[in-house]
Amino acid sequence: MTRDELSTASDLVTSAARLVRASRQHIHSTPPAGVRVLSVLDEHGPCGVGRLAQLDRTSQPTMSGLVRTLADRGWVTKESDPDDARATLVALTPAGRDALSVVRRRTAEAVVTAVREHPVLTPEDLATAVMVLRAVLEATAHQQEGQQ
Repeated sequence: MTRDELSTASDLVTSAARLVRASRQHIHSTPPAGVRVLSVLDEHGPCGVGRLAQLDRTSQPTMSGLVRTLADRGWVTKESDPDDARATLVALTPAGRDALSVVRRRTAEAVVTAVREHPVLTPEDLATAVMVLRAVLEATAHQQEGQQ
């Protein structure tokens, strides 16, 4: 890998993270950590608290608190794990799925507005950016599968 490739890849990751933070400011009362948990559950399905913590790269006590907050809002449930009676699974509720949809829609609206108001960017540029990010995510997922 060249220094330029590494620098460009680092810029991509940093810019993507900043875009998510910037586009979600002031759009919803859901804390960013709560949105991440809802997103993880949407992507991976019901999970135990330990697995959620692992996927979110946070501690189990922190995740337990997040799950409790989301459950208090009615956005997740904790149910018995059918494979292990001692364990529980955290699952999205319809209300949680709706809350996540609201956040995603408002985030998308913020991005579309930014692209429309930009003097150079076009909807085609946005579509290209999505294509590139999806391809990089897919390649990254395949790399991680190969390392396990």
